Amino acid sequence: MNDLSEKIAGILERIRQKKPLLHHITNFVVMNDTANVTLHVGALPVMAHAKEEVADMVSMAGALVLNPGTLTPQWVDSMIIAGRKANRLGIPIVLDPVGAGATSLRTESNLRLLGELKIAVVRGNSGEIGALTGLGGVVKGVESVVEVEDPIAVAKALAKKYRLTVAITGARDIISDGERVMAVDNGHPMLKTITGTGCMATTMIAAFAAVEDDYLLAATGGLVSFGLAAEIAAQEARGPGSFKVALFDALYNLTAEQVVAGAKVCYLDK
Repeated sequence: MNDLSEKIAGILERIRQKKPLLHHITNFVVMNDTANVTLHVGALPVMAHAKEEVADMVSMAGALVLNPGTLTPQWVDSMIIAGRKANRLGIPIVLDPVGAGATSLRTESNLRLLGELKIAVVRGNSGEIGALTGLGGVVKGVESVVEVEDPIAVAKALAKKYRLTVAITGARDIISDGERVMAVDNGHPMLKTITGTGCMATTMIAAFAAVEDDYLLAATGGLVSFGLAAEIAAQEARGPGSFKVALFDALYNLTAEQVVAGAKVCYLDK
């Protein structure tokens, strides 16, 4: 595990050295928070949604984040335009299928993105990923209220179908590229007390994917770092408000040494 945590720490340092641009087409609820998380991990954020400019903007990016949380068909069209340009340029796309399974529009829009674009990483909760595979899980609004019975099997199934990396976040994060499987146990229950922490985790993954082309390792590293920052923040938080401030501070101040010492990550054989 030490070798793995050292690799993750090294990627974190590369983010801060290279300062990649992360192009977000994301929802109104989290836009400011994900921009801040991008800055705090060491990357640069831009939120650009108009179909007239997304192709130009993504050309400058290290990664593209697609998050249809406040969904409109027009935004999906912009995502397709940006995604096709990213694919042509070899820029990784990280998809956060917010609320997939809650309505047919959300499920069908996310399946369209998966079908028409080459996605590098999909990060969602158990219900969302279950809805995209048809293997269980229930979503109410944007929250997973019934989890899939076998998250490893579900993650591997979606990963194999679309040839990408899948991250199912929860009490234990499960990440798979269809063959390898990783588990991350960093995190804290306080993450459930503020909105948008799943979207923030997606942004962390995109920052790692912008500088690391082993997307299983990138997704794992993003979740380790975000979960570890949450653990650090919870030590001084008095409630949700102070936790959010402390989370941002912990991300900004997170060191490679802390990652090496605090990573709770392992390969799973199953």
